[in-house]
Amino acid sequence: MSNSLVILAAGLGSRYKGLKQVDTFGPSGEQLFDYTVYDAIRSGFDRVVFVIRKAFAEDFEDSAKRKFADKIDLRFVYQELDNLPDGCSPIPNREKPWGTGHALWVTKKEVDTPFCMVNADDFYGFEAIEQMHSLLNSIDDATLGGGMVGYQLADTLSEFGSVSRGVCDIENGFLKGIEEHTQIEKQGSEIISVRDDGGQELSADTIVSMNLMGFSPAVYELMEELFVQFYKDHKHELKSEFYAPQILKELIDRGIDIPVKATKSTWFGVTYPDDKARVQQEILALVEQGKYPKNLWS
Repeated sequence: MSNSLVILAAGLGSRYKGLKQVDTFGPSGEQLFDYTVYDAIRSGFDRVVFVIRKAFAEDFEDSAKRKFADKIDLRFVYQELDNLPDGCSPIPNREKPWGTGHALWVTKKEVDTPFCMVNADDFYGFEAIEQMHSLLNSIDDATLGGGMVGYQLADTLSEFGSVSRGVCDIENGFLKGIEEHTQIEKQGSEIISVRDDGGQELSADTIVSMNLMGFSPAVYELMEELFVQFYKDHKHELKSEFYAPQILKELIDRGIDIPVKATKSTWFGVTYPDDKARVQQEILALVEQGKYPKNLWS
């Protein structure tokens, strides 16, 4: 069955203080998304669609084409502040992208199969990508549907500051809800979600979303409907964003079962500049274990 991988690479990287999606981490200059594409190819994905910005499009596209255009169907789309549905117009003084839900929406002309999304600046691991491919194979193209692969919270934290995670409510293997926690951090032996009404302790094995979500192509119409409503409600809030989990929430509210596969796959990512050295060490260890070649695309 044909499946597509959508890689979100248009973020600003404010906490990283640079474009972390194009920074290099592998021993032969690989970017983190290189490993996701490599795993997607060997899992059976047929197409990869990058969501990028025009500001760095030329160099990004040339590099990607050199590496794997001969190995998988490769597409590029642009998440720009003026790339909006009919009836929506750019907002003066807005600088921040419209969020991951909007990033998915801009791929609608390039995706006609079940698809999943990933962050360009995260390493997901082969097992997780393979699990998602299997999940997508169970989704009906013509009807609303979706699914998610989740990670244990303790495996997704940074030693250098707080992180934002979607904390999942799961019942009998199906997603019942996702609550966004914007400031989760280690405090001694505890994991605390810092909130305006005080701290909330979270269990280390809590399943969280790392944006490894899948959808049927029928979801695009719903996605546009939700974004247009979000735009109307929040267009004057210059930093508000339409997040992909809101799409899953709507599917759940409509009574659609959203299966969740909890993975034991290794995850790591970069949120802060100090994360880079640790990520490089993690990749080198995987290379030394023979899980990836030293040069992915040679």
